[in-house]
Amino acid sequence: MRDNGWTTVFHRKPDARYRVLYFPHAGGSAGSAMPLSVAAPPEVEIVAIQYPGRQWRQAEPAATDIVAMAREVAGALTTLDDKPSVILGHSMGAIVGFEVTRLLEIAEPGLVTRLFASGSNAPSRPRRLLFSAGASDDELIEELRLMGGTVDALFADPDVLRLSLSALRDDYQAMAAYRCAPDTAVSVPITALLGRDDPATDHADAAAWQAHTNDSFAMREFPGGHFYLGQCRHDVLDAVGDHFALLAGAE
Repeated sequence: MRDNGWTTVFHRKPDARYRVLYFPHAGGSAGSAMPLSVAAPPEVEIVAIQYPGRQWRQAEPAATDIVAMAREVAGALTTLDDKPSVILGHSMGAIVGFEVTRLLEIAEPGLVTRLFASGSNAPSRPRRLLFSAGASDDELIEELRLMGGTVDALFADPDVLRLSLSALRDDYQAMAAYRCAPDTAVSVPITALLGRDDPATDHADAAAWQAHTNDSFAMREFPGGHFYLGQCRHDVLDAVGDHFALLAGAE
């Protein structure tokens, strides 16, 4: 199932024409891409990114530098074939995906054809974290509740809860240290995706992604909160499919 430490494909599609590179949210793992992978049409293969410090990479130290981690991810992705791809990053994953896109535009021009930035403030705007990486377990759990995360499921297994909160703290530390200049931009189009009731990212925060592309910009809103993607995955895949249809028409 795993290609390397950084990537995994739950449903291999050797004949797929396109690829979605999925970057999970803070505290999340590659497994969060499973619903997307199940729902993806035959022509689209989902490749999930696995951050260190969770699941099969649990023994590895967590990444506390977004840009340094992006360099490693980009290096792993250069081993893929040149199938047209998009990056879909949710929450923190949108920021990691942005930095990876910048690097791949140099290392593998044309590999990434669009960045879908989901549930995230633009890179140059501050994050709206209710609590810091040093918050208590109860505070982090309350934040997950406010965000609409699956806290009740986590409570069912204390070990899973402990590991999830540890990963969340590590990712919050990395996000708190991240900085991006307002004029830093990629050359590919960006589509910002937003849950209408997201308590962490509002319309203006998401619309600010426009300043970070030298190409076209679009924005789409969906019903739901920060984790709207779980209930709207088919709609998000339709948006990705619209992009691939444009690519096919340009060929």
